[in-house]
Amino acid sequence: MRNRIVLLKIDHIQLAMPVGEEESALRFYSDALGMTEVPKPENLAKRGGCWFQTGDVRVHLGVQIDFKPATKAHPAFEVDDFDALCERLDAAGFQCNDDEPLIGFRRTNVSDPFGNRLELMARTD
Repeated sequence: MRNRIVLLKIDHIQLAMPVGEEESALRFYSDALGMTEVPKPENLAKRGGCWFQTGDVRVHLGVQIDFKPATKAHPAFEVDDFDALCERLDAAGFQCNDDEPLIGFRRTNVSDPFGNRLELMARTD
């Protein structure tokens, strides 16, 4: 019989980005989405990419030479002020596209500058 092992939490989400697009990532993830850029460890910084965090939510963007955006697989983030965030993203040129609601949630999708899909959710109850 195997011992039961419990996964405790997701430490971070890794998304891919094209080479040399760190400034584009900063404009989206920091300026538009409101996350804080955090320094990568020195031994990983040479690879390029960038890391962002807000509260316990961490997104790592890693450079991928043969980059293709994730248009189906995606992270979903629960947000506190859905309308304000959608307005800020739209104003920054990142269009929010409402999705069918799930019971108890409003949902929208937005693409980062590289075409990676992100889902934003807000509780309705």
